Amino acid sequence: MAGILLEGVSKRFGAVEVIRNLSLEIGAGEFVVFLGPSGSGKTTLLRMIAGLESIDAGGLVIDGVRSEGLAPGQRNLAMVFQNYALYPHMTVAENMAFGLRNVGLPKGTIKARVAEAARMLEMETLLARRPAELSGGQRQRVAIGRAIVKEPKAFLFDEPLSNLDAALRVRTRVELAELHQRLGSTMIYVTHDQTEAMTLADRIVILNNCRIEQVGTPMEVYARPASRFVASFIGSPAMNLLPVTLTGQGDRAAVRLGDGSVVPLPGRAPKGEGPWELGIRPEALTLSATGTTMATATVVERLGDRTLVYAKLSDGVQVIAQDSGKSQVKAGDTIGLAFDTAEVHLFDGQGRSVSV
Repeated sequence: MAGILLEGVSKRFGAVEVIRNLSLEIGAGEFVVFLGPSGSGKTTLLRMIAGLESIDAGGLVIDGVRSEGLAPGQRNLAMVFQNYALYPHMTVAENMAFGLRNVGLPKGTIKARVAEAARMLEMETLLARRPAELSGGQRQRVAIGRAIVKEPKAFLFDEPLSNLDAALRVRTRVELAELHQRLGSTMIYVTHDQTEAMTLADRIVILNNCRIEQVGTPMEVYARPASRFVASFIGSPAMNLLPVTLTGQGDRAAVRLGDGSVVPLPGRAPKGEGPWELGIRPEALTLSATGTTMATATVVERLGDRTLVYAKLSDGVQVIAQDSGKSQVKAGDTIGLAFDTAEVHLFDGQGRSVSV
């Protein structure tokens, strides 16, 4: 396993800037997920590490070796693609062995590596089949097995689960997590699916508009978003963002919502310039008969263990609150809302999180 260091890397395609002066250090053995919306540069960044895209400026260090000028084959990285990229005329065993034969490894070594990868991925009974005889999940296992046999310094995954159905995605996600625990290898994983990011990553790198918005553990980016973008992108459903005005001073600071109700802040009045937005996740905004903020329920989603209530405040702002799975609320009901003031966030006019 190897550490990977990106030092001020940039990338353009003609007039379009894709990555801007980005620096990042990935520790040996870490599982790091690049997460962001379409066009945020996450796949381009992965391909720059792999050597499939050139680096216009900046440096890349893999396992202590300066690598931005090395050919892909010299970097000893294994990439698993979204479309599997298997040879249809070859068996599973031949697909897995192909790269090893090309570099001239002894037949005994190749056979042993293929057998061990097949055992690890529970594919021993599939080795004689061809890709057309496999399910989508089995093909993905073959692609992962082909990467494992290379014994690379790091694994690079480019949205590997996007072609699988929902149930298979869950199973394969668990298998990937178990694989990382067994191998202890450095893994970099690209996705736009925040569930994959939250469940797989040691750290998440959130990309937006050519740059890194935030790097942190799954719970750090969820509980302490550094910006309005991160707050709205992480979480399903997304964090409520409400326009507010500051009121009160010092330790008695509060914000006033558009409907006139007041929400106390847990700390002192923040520094910075508005306009201000209050952020609160649905699980911290609950239905309460004693709630001072009133709203009208518009849509009720019953999810078994919990109920999501979409509601409108009197000024027309829509919020999402959470109630128990046994909630009796229905569309059209007038409800009171209680804010967990220990879980509120405040964002300034630049979209940055400020301490409260």
